[in-house]
Amino acid sequence: MVSNQHLSRRTVLSGVGAGLGLALAGAPVSLSAQPKRVLRIGNQKGLLSLLKGRRTLEQRLAPLGVEVTWTEFTAGPVQLEALNVGSIDFGDVGEAPPIFAQSAGAPLTYVAATLPRLASEAVLVPRASAIQTVADLKGKKVAYNKGSNVHYFLVKLLEKHGLKYEDVQSVFLPPSDARAAFDKGAVDAWVIWDPFLAAAEVASNGRILADAQGVVNNRAYYFSSHDFTTKNPDVIKVLIEEINRVDQWGTAHRDALAAEFSQLWGLPKPVVDRAVARSVYGTGPITQAILAEQQVIADTFLNLKLIPKKLDIQQAAPSWL
Repeated sequence: MVSNQHLSRRTVLSGVGAGLGLALAGAPVSLSAQPKRVLRIGNQKGLLSLLKGRRTLEQRLAPLGVEVTWTEFTAGPVQLEALNVGSIDFGDVGEAPPIFAQSAGAPLTYVAATLPRLASEAVLVPRASAIQTVADLKGKKVAYNKGSNVHYFLVKLLEKHGLKYEDVQSVFLPPSDARAAFDKGAVDAWVIWDPFLAAAEVASNGRILADAQGVVNNRAYYFSSHDFTTKNPDVIKVLIEEINRVDQWGTAHRDALAAEFSQLWGLPKPVVDRAVARSVYGTGPITQAILAEQQVIADTFLNLKLIPKKLDIQQAAPSWL
């Protein structure tokens, strides 16, 4: 359950001019400090959790009079719901959930994005499967999470290999149920992301048929609200810098990063080692080119009738673009 105080913005002490006059007259003056701002972060068990543990963000924001609170969520869509009702100011999410959130009228703004993570999502088949090419998926049962980043990936992968979306039998399952179906042989393929992908490779003898290389970029996004980004661009700037600092540390210390993620996720380190080894780490501000990528995803979901109307992703652009 989300339990956070609402953002409180108060004006600086009024009457500064009168106080200055008293000072010039030799009278003592006590100007109160600028009231604190509050940054309410929603985080999943991932990189933001590492940032929370390091407390470097709090140290950077303290001189700006900003207090930081944290609330952990199980998934991106839940974070976006919290943003929509005004419970958080910032969070992390994959490519697809913001599309649905904007479609539902959430006041989200994209503020940062990761580098492309091309090897961190893939189509997985059993190691002994006769399926050897993407074209072999025609007519087969393919499991994946509906409306997710891998949903979009599958559409574009089939398109690249001359197949239509309707050429495969889609089986909509969340990761835990899809893993069970994959292990039992109830589906022919599973489209999934790390660390579920790595776990299935290690424990289920899964074989990667194709990853996102040359198909989609598979970025993660950081979001805020229109109101918060407009009033607190200095806070957003520090946030992006501190997130990228953790990214850069992870790039240079992958074994230590895997150890932290292993403990955080409750997964064996060999599984996490595999996921971390092929991931790309790095975060930067949103650009028009990145927003254009999201527009393509939104248009694809409209064509699939997953959203009811055409979206203008520019409406979720940060004020500085």
